[in-house]
Amino acid sequence: MSNSSSITQFLLLAFADMRELQLLHFWLFLGIYLAALLGNGFIITAVAYDHRLHTPMYFFLLNLSLFDLGSISTTLPKSMANSLWGTRAISYAGCAAQLFLFVFLIGGECSLLTIMAYDRYIAICKPLHYGTLLGSRACVHMAAAAWASAFLNALLHTANTFSLPFCQGNVLDQFFCEIPQILKLSCSDTYLREIGVLVVSVSLAFECFVFILFSYVQIFRAVLRIPSQQGRHKAFSTCLPHLAVVSLFISTAIFAHLKPPSISSPSLDLVVAVLYSVVPPALNPLIYSLRNQELKDAIMKVIRQMFFNSLKDTTSLHK
Repeated sequence: MSNSSSITQFLLLAFADMRELQLLHFWLFLGIYLAALLGNGFIITAVAYDHRLHTPMYFFLLNLSLFDLGSISTTLPKSMANSLWGTRAISYAGCAAQLFLFVFLIGGECSLLTIMAYDRYIAICKPLHYGTLLGSRACVHMAAAAWASAFLNALLHTANTFSLPFCQGNVLDQFFCEIPQILKLSCSDTYLREIGVLVVSVSLAFECFVFILFSYVQIFRAVLRIPSQQGRHKAFSTCLPHLAVVSLFISTAIFAHLKPPSISSPSLDLVVAVLYSVVPPALNPLIYSLRNQELKDAIMKVIRQMFFNSLKDTTSLHK
């Protein structure tokens, strides 16, 4: 038996024992990670450099891409490195840092998706007040509030989790440091702490969900009152990407943490964790750029500029 003072590392769940499958896992996750890096990187660059995209909607989208980029970079690189080198270990400090960053970035994403729903609500239901309610200062304050609240929430969860004494070994049944799996290693009566953590998390998530739901009820009512079909289509087009991202994020997170214990198993928990921690950051850029011509044009402009600069550098080297 071990306690928290003697634990120097944790052992993460391996995707496979066979070397060939470990390498397959590495290449699969590498492909997903590169897709997420490219997609979110292009959105961040396009929004930052294209003045036509300097609007509240794209400002919040830039912040969402930062959260996505951070969250997937928190979990995948360590898992890929372990598969590549055939190890499972993560240091005690590394586990604490990974847990903090993941909770921070996921919590920030939840808050930001709520703010983006408010942005769509004002744009469609109160368009005449859009410039007043969502000025540049208001947007910065809302984004800062999302980052700050997520930071404090993550600090609370990390301090709560790692203040527990551990005496159930150091093996985690997950490919990254996740709160429920770490709590299983505690030898103290963790029910009150677990309930406290659950209440805080569920309360924040539920408030976000209710606000988003209320916003979209009002949005759909306003859209259905638009007389022209073209106007309705344009309004729906600005909302559908955000609604798709919200649905993907909430559905996977709810199933991961509120599924019945009777159907829980290490393999299912692993698949579900991949669904809510890896899939959304990789798919969000695709969802947002698929039906958004402005964003696609800006991204293509960035790609052309990068290609032109690369070609120019190659030509100058040959000379």
